[in-house]
Amino acid sequence: MFERRLYYHIDWALLVAILVLCGMGVTMIYSTTSDPTRAASHMHITQLYAIAIGLAAMVVTLTFDYRTFTDKSHLIYIALMALLVYVLFFGTAIMGARRWIPLKLVNLQPSEFAKVGVALVLAKFFGENRPAPRWSDLAIGGGLTIFPLALIAKEPDLGTAVTLLPIFLAIAYLAGMRMRILGLVVLCLLLAAPVAWKFAMNPYQKTRISSFLDPSQDAKGAGYQQIQARITVGSGGLAGKGFKQGTQGQLRFLPVAHNDFIFSVLAEEQGFAGVLVALGLYLFVILRALEAASLAKDRLGSYLVLGVLASFTFQVVYNITMSAGLAPVKGLTLPLMSYGGSSMIATLAGFGLVLNVRMRRFTN
Repeated sequence: MFERRLYYHIDWALLVAILVLCGMGVTMIYSTTSDPTRAASHMHITQLYAIAIGLAAMVVTLTFDYRTFTDKSHLIYIALMALLVYVLFFGTAIMGARRWIPLKLVNLQPSEFAKVGVALVLAKFFGENRPAPRWSDLAIGGGLTIFPLALIAKEPDLGTAVTLLPIFLAIAYLAGMRMRILGLVVLCLLLAAPVAWKFAMNPYQKTRISSFLDPSQDAKGAGYQQIQARITVGSGGLAGKGFKQGTQGQLRFLPVAHNDFIFSVLAEEQGFAGVLVALGLYLFVILRALEAASLAKDRLGSYLVLGVLASFTFQVVYNITMSAGLAPVKGLTLPLMSYGGSSMIATLAGFGLVLNVRMRRFTN
């Protein structure tokens, strides 16, 4: 349980940076969803509720020793896998995807919490094994990752599914996986790409990739978001157009601006200066979390922090490059800023574990 002396070892700088990013996200959500000519939108209020619940989850993951969570990681993993299977059969389908479990107040998206569950179970597995994992260890760890990845991809939600891979690669590499093995994995993925293109990828996924290479070939269809994202980011200039003064976001030229393309709206309204602030905050959070991994008292803590951070960093980098039109459009939110209750709660709970590891570095 939480001891009073541990209070002085909480990384308040990291916590403040996280809260500032959350505040920026709520502000941008309010800007893009409030429209006096339409029915009042309460998305920013819903986001505030999600932040409050997420902070409560952070308190829980911060209060108990992180080794308590890793000891029970197999139970957490099994529970999350059960939820992912349940979603496939009984989940709510929205826009052709079955990803949510309807509750009284919110729709729960288990795939967001799977990232924390996979980080916990892999940290425990590799933390209890030999310094240099053998092929059998990598196979088991890969299986623990591939199973939820396949379930999430089946929803379909390939974007969230892919975020599980950096967790496995980061923890396995820190555990001692040799670079030649990583190179072999990358080579296998490259060789499997043509097969996946032919037999595994859906038509809409192929269209997204081809429209990224040449958005003008379907400017009013698959390439529309790509084109509008570039226009939105480029129109902000140095100082931006001002709060609620952006044309792309305010006039709804950019689809789902409050979710996948929240960073594009920030660039339009706050300009290059606002982008630098946001990027600086994300960089600070990432570096501070890396420091927590290096200061951890044991391998288990280091693996856990790096697992949580790997998924977070991948999602941040991909969303920002996508928002700038430099990557194919994918349904990946920007952590801490995009609209989404499950994403916010899971992210804050994950950073509760990061704070936990750093805070307990002096305990027995």
